[in-house]
Amino acid sequence: MQDVAASPRVEDETRWVKCPSCDGFVYIKRLQRNLKVCPECNHHFRVPIRERLVQLLDADSLVEASGDIEAVDALGFADTRPYVVRLADARRQTGDREGALYGTATIGGLPIVVAAMNFGFMGGSMGAAVGEVVTRAAESALSTRTPLLLIAASGGARMQEGCLSLMQMAKTSQAIARLHEAGVLYLCLLTDPTYGGVSASYATQGDILIAEPSALIGFAGPRVIAQTIRQKLPEKFQTAEFLMDHGMVDLVEPRENLRHLIRKILSFHQEGRGQQLPAVEGQKAITDPASLPECEPWETVELARNVNRPTVLEYVGYIFDDFQELRGDRLFAEDAAIVGGLASLGDVTVMVIGHHKGHTTNEMIERNFGMPNPEGYRKALRLMQYAARFGMPIVTLVDTPGAYPGIGAEERGQSLAIAQSIMEMSRLPVPIVTVVTGEGGSGGALALAVGDRVLMMENAYYSVISPEGCAAILWKNAAAAPTAAAALRLTAPDLLRLGIMDAVIPEPEGGAHLDAMAAAANLKTAIVGCLSELLGTSREDLLDRRYRRFRAFGAPERQPVLSGTRAGS
Repeated sequence: MQDVAASPRVEDETRWVKCPSCDGFVYIKRLQRNLKVCPECNHHFRVPIRERLVQLLDADSLVEASGDIEAVDALGFADTRPYVVRLADARRQTGDREGALYGTATIGGLPIVVAAMNFGFMGGSMGAAVGEVVTRAAESALSTRTPLLLIAASGGARMQEGCLSLMQMAKTSQAIARLHEAGVLYLCLLTDPTYGGVSASYATQGDILIAEPSALIGFAGPRVIAQTIRQKLPEKFQTAEFLMDHGMVDLVEPRENLRHLIRKILSFHQEGRGQQLPAVEGQKAITDPASLPECEPWETVELARNVNRPTVLEYVGYIFDDFQELRGDRLFAEDAAIVGGLASLGDVTVMVIGHHKGHTTNEMIERNFGMPNPEGYRKALRLMQYAARFGMPIVTLVDTPGAYPGIGAEERGQSLAIAQSIMEMSRLPVPIVTVVTGEGGSGGALALAVGDRVLMMENAYYSVISPEGCAAILWKNAAAAPTAAAALRLTAPDLLRLGIMDAVIPEPEGGAHLDAMAAAANLKTAIVGCLSELLGTSREDLLDRRYRRFRAFGAPERQPVLSGTRAGS
């Protein structure tokens, strides 16, 4: 069991509590009204298990099912005191039989199975009984296809049970694996602290990982790490915020928002959600190239790059009824160049993923100008696999100059990240609609564009390389970019003729940036139209048609040839 920080000191006969973060004294009734969050510095105090459940669950909805589970001293273990004595003390102090409980409940009227760890019981350490609680909770969720919520708070494995405790990591993990295989939602709420064998098994295996602010989460405790490697640890090391920056959790959410957030996520996953798509009012997508006005390719490139064109988050706000962003690749970092999350389109829950550039200089720097690193593509693939697990359609919005060509990106496997995204996306058994909304730059765009339907906005472009790159290589002069743009046939009319695009979405006169709402209405109409054709298609037909769609490109008997040549070709 890992070392953990001491509880805050209570002063003046429990009327005042000293905050361990800001050293201020808070009147205890005020602290309780504030859900045990310091009103001065927002420090989140540890919350007893019963109090936590009252905060999250509907009143009187919990039906406990773990009353018969308790630890057994299988080893006859004794340190300074016999294990059986420690257990008796913990039961007397907490009034609970073990370090975890489970049962059924509701949140906002939506049913869940909940398992909660009790840090007050021997530091929430995981022994055989705690493993049994988590496993039974997972089995209950599986048998009823009810989402499982796990509330983690633990110092790690229970040493007094030796290897039996270690085996709980495998026992619980295989129970969670069955939930993943069956497409049953598993949510993990990580609270302070979550360490050791718990963090290295079921506490980090959730479909969505939510952490409270400043919660300490990790494998080895900071004291153990510092003593072992003799290095100064980074500021805020192992805090929830540190993990968020490093792509390990989806959300860091204040306690006051948790109930609403969990209820929102549950609503996206309700069994029996319909397939009713919303009514639309935008212009229909164009499938006849002759209906599109011919355009100067370089002018199209400049319009596609216009800094005021709507971003993916702006389109999401206009098109979808609700949205919950999810973050992180669970491996290295959160990449803000790609945005993704759950969204509602009428009664249909979809996964929306897209490149994000931003408008202002600061935002574009934060978003790396829409050029993802490998972790961005791995996040996107994680979310696409999430969607496939739950049978959700995927909508991808492409707008990138290309994948980021930096040293770090190469070191972390940029090519492999793109390759895996393309390959896995091609075999996902759910409908995929892709729209190139601005720039479609090479493999960095294609990594999000292996769809059943691939469309583009009227003033977008899609190319194997940027015009400047092509000009520098073939013309030996980057200034020849306009000539290269014409030769590459990268605009909507040519790509529609080539069959690369299934349809082109009209933009307001002058470009989408001049009337984002109208552009979004047209985009919504196109997405709804594509999904109305795809929903209900069998897995076999979906995959077969997607395979044949991309198989046709370059096949001599099916390859269209554009008439004439463009300057420089």
